[in-house]
Amino acid sequence: MIKEKNENKKESWFKRWQKQIREHKSTFAVYVTLRGLVIAAMVISCLRGDYENLFVCALSLILFIAPAFIQSNFGIELPSTLEIIILLFIFAAEILGEMESYYVKYPFWDVMLHSINGFLCAAVGFALLDVINRNDKIKFKLSPVYLAIVAFCFSMTIGVLWEFFEFSCDLILHTDMQRDTVINAIYSTALNPDGLNKAVAVTNITETYVNGEKLNISGYLDIGLYDTMKDLFVNFIGAVAFSFIGYFYIKGRGKSKFASRFIPSLKE
Repeated sequence: MIKEKNENKKESWFKRWQKQIREHKSTFAVYVTLRGLVIAAMVISCLRGDYENLFVCALSLILFIAPAFIQSNFGIELPSTLEIIILLFIFAAEILGEMESYYVKYPFWDVMLHSINGFLCAAVGFALLDVINRNDKIKFKLSPVYLAIVAFCFSMTIGVLWEFFEFSCDLILHTDMQRDTVINAIYSTALNPDGLNKAVAVTNITETYVNGEKLNISGYLDIGLYDTMKDLFVNFIGAVAFSFIGYFYIKGRGKSKFASRFIPSLKE
C-alpha cells in the first residue's frame, strides 16, 4: 500500500512537471540551455581541479530548480517572463559574475544585477500580499497603494540584508564583496585639528600610502561605502519601478498584460 502511494506521488509529480513544460515552452528552452552551459562549466572546472567554481556550478543548478519547485509544491504560478528573468539572473550572477569575473571586467554588471534584484524582490513581496488579498477565506482587503508600499519595503529590506551578508563575508572570510572605490576627495571630522565636530575637506588626492608604501592607484581607496550605497540606490530604483507596475496592475485587475508578466499568482 505504501509503495503504491509513493508511486502515485511520483507519477503525479511527473505529470505536473510535464504540464509545466507544455505550458511554458519558452521557459523550458531557456532552462535547458542554461543548465547545459552550467554542466559544461562544471565538467571543465572538475578537470582543472577548480573546486570553488565547481561549487558555484552546483549551487547554480540547485537554484535553477527553485522556480519549478515552488510552482509544483506551493500552488503558485510564475509567469514565463518572470521565470526567465530569474533563471538569467542566476546565470548572470553566479556563472558570468563569479566564474567569468564579469563583476571586475564590467563595472555596470553589479549595478545591473542589483537593479534586477530590487525589481524581483518587489515582485515577490507584492505577490505574497496579493495572494492573501485575493483569498476569500481571509477577511481583509488591502488597497493598491498599501500593496505597492509593502512591496517596496520588502525589496529594500532584502537589499539591506544582502549588504549585511556581504559585509559579514568581508569581515569574517576576508573577501571583497563590497568593492573598493577610488575617490579623490574626503570630508572627515576625524581630521579636524581642533577636535571640533566640523568636517575638514581633503581634495585633489592623487596618491595614497599604506605603511610607507605607495598604492598603485590615483586617489584615495574607499573600502566599501560607495559600493554599498550604490547597490542600495539601484535596488531602490528597481523596487520603485515594480511598485508602480504592481499598483497599476491592481487598479486595473486583468487589464494590464504587461504587469501580469511579472506578478506570480495562485493556480486555479
